[in-house]
Amino acid sequence: MSLLDKMKTQAGQLAEKAQQGVAQGKDKLDDLQAKKKADALLRDLGAAYHAQQRSGGSADAVQAALAAVDAHIAEHGATDTAPSAPPSAEGGGGASYSLDDV
Repeated sequence: MSLLDKMKTQAGQLAEKAQQGVAQGKDKLDDLQAKKKADALLRDLGAAYHAQQRSGGSADAVQAALAAVDAHIAEHGATDTAPSAPPSAEGGGGASYSLDDV
């Protein structure tokens, strides 16, 4: 095998790995966007329910918000509905992020 053939083979392998990396990055981005959308839908559901219970908000708004959450789950799978922990007073109220969040 000539040097040129080896270089072509290696270039092909590198291109394939780069495409795999791009695909993984896109999948991660899609997952993060779906999580962000789920968080917003759950927030809207909570707001609609709170309005219904405390200030005479409509049951239709709650049902519409619930339908939107159900549709999102049907498209993207189950979402994390566990309550989040309140921010700690020690952290100064700032957000903490890590590379795993990206």
